[in-house]
Amino acid sequence: MDAVRAEVLSAVRAAVDAAPSLEAALDQTVASLKAHLPTYTWAGVYLLEGDTLVLGPYRGKPSPHTRIPLHRGICGAAASEQQTITVDDVHADPRYLACSIETRSEIVVPIMRDGIVYGEIDIDSDQPAAFGEADRTLLEAIAAALAGRFPA
Repeated sequence: MDAVRAEVLSAVRAAVDAAPSLEAALDQTVASLKAHLPTYTWAGVYLLEGDTLVLGPYRGKPSPHTRIPLHRGICGAAASEQQTITVDDVHADPRYLACSIETRSEIVVPIMRDGIVYGEIDIDSDQPAAFGEADRTLLEAIAAALAGRFPA
């Protein structure tokens, strides 16, 4: 992980631990990701409610997808499969639910603990193939820190 991502991870972990509520922890997380990583043009969290992902805090342009059923889109696939999904070219992936015509790539990381999915971190970029192993490592570490804030 590069120095910028290591600093972001450290700052986000501290913010998550110090946040007075889960909502504040989620909001501070997406704000930090969007502010410090310029290729992250949209950063948000979806929370799993029943069999639907519901948009939580985000930074970037408004999304038309405020509720996503499981098994729909890249977000639904990541939650259903309980694994990170990185898409280098969203226009070539039939699962992609278009949010912005400028979006070119996406990474979605489930927030889970003990096999239970609580939500996910969703990041879009206007650059193709914007997300590499350093992004995956960063976002999975952040997802693990956030998972600890959800009630068991």
